[in-house]
Amino acid sequence: MTTARNVMHFGVQCIGENEDLLTASRMMRDLGVGSLPVCGEDDRLKGIITDRDIVIKCVAAGKDCADVRARDLAQGTLVWVDADADLDEALHTMEEHQIRRLPVLENHRLVGVISEADLAAHLSEHQLAEAVTRIYAESTPRL
Repeated sequence: MTTARNVMHFGVQCIGENEDLLTASRMMRDLGVGSLPVCGEDDRLKGIITDRDIVIKCVAAGKDCADVRARDLAQGTLVWVDADADLDEALHTMEEHQIRRLPVLENHRLVGVISEADLAAHLSEHQLAEAVTRIYAESTPRL
């Protein structure tokens, strides 16, 4: 059985919930990523912010990125999967919630993220095409 742990990429870096969006955007640039998990002072996952969140909910809204905190954008229901969940469960979760990046937790701590690239490396071409079709269904993805 292939688990989320076997598919995820390790070494995911969090932005602290009290850090500003200027710091978050620089982290994204430096890491070459389009999203960051938001972790609290208790080292627990609080949410995820994306470059699109920063542009739409901060910049386009006329706010100063240095004044808005990561926690302010990490709102809503957090969707994640346990590290020992099988790949089918992780895939179903991504499809059901139409998310492109799925946090992977172990003992309530972030240990990795499953992205579309991770799926591409572990699914057949047909499975990947079906998954992408469902993830990108006509509703706007949340992540």
